[in-house]
Amino acid sequence: MDDTMRYMVLLKLDPAANPAEPSAELMEEMGKLLEEMTRGGVMLDTGGLRPVEDGTVLRLSGGKQTVVDGPYAEAKEVIGGYCMLQAKSQEEAVEWASRFLAIHGDAWELSAEVRQVVEAE
Repeated sequence: MDDTMRYMVLLKLDPAANPAEPSAELMEEMGKLLEEMTRGGVMLDTGGLRPVEDGTVLRLSGGKQTVVDGPYAEAKEVIGGYCMLQAKSQEEAVEWASRFLAIHGDAWELSAEVRQVVEAE
């Protein structure tokens, strides 16, 4: 029986407080870390997201839906990417997310929200 659980890591940032694009050096370091995570069976999927200007938000309130195309005036912090991890514990998933943040150095302001996926019985 597999004793791992899935964790969604949501990478959040303020687009105005960060570089528009990652540097070549950061992309190389990110590639190394993601390769290590993949070889170790931790990385299930990952990706960056297009800017909020290209997104759409659907809201449900009082039984009515509204649709708002980006950009969103109230968005100070947005989800810039995600990782789907497979780990033995929350602590292990947090450690991988911490390593991912650390390679960004002092040029970036990021947060990573690590949450266990609820599995169907």
